[in-house]
Amino acid sequence: MARAFWKGAINFGMVVIPVKMYVATRDERPRFHYLHKKCLTRPKQVYYCPKDEEYLSAQDMVRGYEYAKGEYVVFKESDFEKVPVKTTHTIDVVAFVDFSEVDPVYYYDGHYLEPEEIGEKPYCLFREVLKKTGRVAIAKVAFQRREHLCCIRPMDNILALHTLHYAKEVLSPREITVNDRELKEEELKMASSLINEMTRKFKPEQYKDQYRIALEDMIEAKLQGREIVKVEEKAEEVPELMEALRQSIEAARKTSAEKEKSASGARK
Repeated sequence: MARAFWKGAINFGMVVIPVKMYVATRDERPRFHYLHKKCLTRPKQVYYCPKDEEYLSAQDMVRGYEYAKGEYVVFKESDFEKVPVKTTHTIDVVAFVDFSEVDPVYYYDGHYLEPEEIGEKPYCLFREVLKKTGRVAIAKVAFQRREHLCCIRPMDNILALHTLHYAKEVLSPREITVNDRELKEEELKMASSLINEMTRKFKPEQYKDQYRIALEDMIEAKLQGREIVKVEEKAEEVPELMEALRQSIEAARKTSAEKEKSASGARK
């Protein structure tokens, strides 16, 4: 686990729970760099001022907000520490809602909360009461130069904090057009059967990033000097809806049977 990047306290009512916050996810994708095609050297990013005709270093830079065309108000790094909101050091709980009420489109990042020793008992109480009521806490907290809307929920033995988009940040789906079509009862039954055949417990470790794996294989091939051959995909005919459902159900049943056979063999 990386170091905690934020320390403060959860506040709800008169209860204070000192906590530390950790990043919950990481990017596993292979990282590529831009190189100079001629010599394969990584170029340096430089800042150039066209007015003074000189190159700048990070020490020469300040942050500016453009309030009118070409007009800026300047902020120093120390100014950001003076932003007058209490959520800079506090996760301020403002409401409790049913977990199902928060549409997934609002979620955008995940974090783990760990209690300081002095806050372990109220932390556990907060976690258990959320489990018992089936609710999550809606709160606000400031870090990375913005105040985040977030929700806090129990996750096994800990509390997880998910940052949420504000309503203005979520685009409306009103421009998405769907022309409703009449559905036959048999089509609904077949589709329901397919869903039932494919329903199982969610086990995230079963799912792999096949694009990343294939990309890593290509990197290894290039390192070994092997030629990379493009795999041509065959165009497949799109079957009629009912036939597609029938074939899908058969394939799902076959897959389930194979997994059950494999699991039985592993248990023996």
